Amino acid sequence: MSQHFYHQPRSRVMTNSQLDSASLMFCAKFGTFQRKDTQCQAFVKRVITSHLFRLIMITTISMNALVMVLGTDFETKYSLFRLCEVSEIVFVSIYGAEFFMKLYVDPINYWKDGYNLLDVMVIIIVLIPYSLRKIKGQYYPFLHIVDGLQSLRILKLITYSRGIRTLITAVGQTAYTVASVLILFFVLMYIFAILGFCLFGAPDRGDVNNWGNLAMAFFTLFSLATVDGWTDLQQQLDSRNFALSRAFTIIFILLASFVFLSMFVGVMIIHTEDSIKKFERELRVERHMILMEEKQVIVKRQQEEVSRLMQTRKNADYKSFSELVENFKKTLRHTDPMVLDDFGTSLPFIDVYLSTLDNQDSTICKLQELYYEIVHVLSLMLEDLPQKKQSYSSENIHEK
Repeated sequence: MSQHFYHQPRSRVMTNSQLDSASLMFCAKFGTFQRKDTQCQAFVKRVITSHLFRLIMITTISMNALVMVLGTDFETKYSLFRLCEVSEIVFVSIYGAEFFMKLYVDPINYWKDGYNLLDVMVIIIVLIPYSLRKIKGQYYPFLHIVDGLQSLRILKLITYSRGIRTLITAVGQTAYTVASVLILFFVLMYIFAILGFCLFGAPDRGDVNNWGNLAMAFFTLFSLATVDGWTDLQQQLDSRNFALSRAFTIIFILLASFVFLSMFVGVMIIHTEDSIKKFERELRVERHMILMEEKQVIVKRQQEEVSRLMQTRKNADYKSFSELVENFKKTLRHTDPMVLDDFGTSLPFIDVYLSTLDNQDSTICKLQELYYEIVHVLSLMLEDLPQKKQSYSSENIHEK
């Protein structure tokens, strides 16, 4: 017996170590695994991230929601029964194709995204009615509940709307603060529920319908917190001549409605503004990344042009690099983009750039000289103008 008890833990330890080593080997092999269909994967990724695919999915989800609205009217559903059946097959096929395409592109990281898990949940909800009708039959009593859950299909719009995702992120960030506010609100309602039951819930002369037990007291306080029909509740208390009823009602409404609910709304607004600012920062970063990509494309094109010029110099047997630069300056246009990054530190580019500046300086000097000549001519013309007027007037006098 003792040997049996001593050997059993050892065998368990050996088993755990073997499992750990096997899992480590599997992870190491899977981490170094490289797919052979990278081109097809890149093509499918471009498809699912394209604007056209996004537009198709948004249109599909919207049309599905419209068909479900038409299905709530029995006459319309009966007259368009065949159309509804065909459209349902089309919608489910599109949802399934979207799921398999995204899973094919990234089968590991797909399950790490919460919005992808939401899509999987929606697909499962879509498939539940077909499974229940196949297994339980057409007259299963809970089928109407499952059919009602099909309205959750519209949640797939969240995946394709960054604005909605921003609001959901804001709500998620307020979860802890909102939970604290709700706990404080529950403590307040608990205190006033006990107090209201003791003050107004007496069986002989109290308001038993609203304050007869703790559950009724909670429901009555919830009505007071939402300020819904609180005057009727107060009239019932006044009819029984409760002295502290008005003070009780006013204090609770001030605390519950004007303090806690306002605090709840304020917390939501603050976190929503923070999420919107974060969203705007992300948009600015994306625009900056797009500009950097365009900048890299321009730099690459300029490098290719200079490499082509250098190759042309070797093939055309130019006497000097300045001759090559002079030939290159003839092809320059004012609309040519110029990116002064990395490539701007190379000597050929600096030579071309300085030569272009020299040409600009010489052009400006010639324009200034032309301007001075025009001004000089105008000044001479102004000086000769009075003399011409005097000579013209003297000639007229002599003629008379």
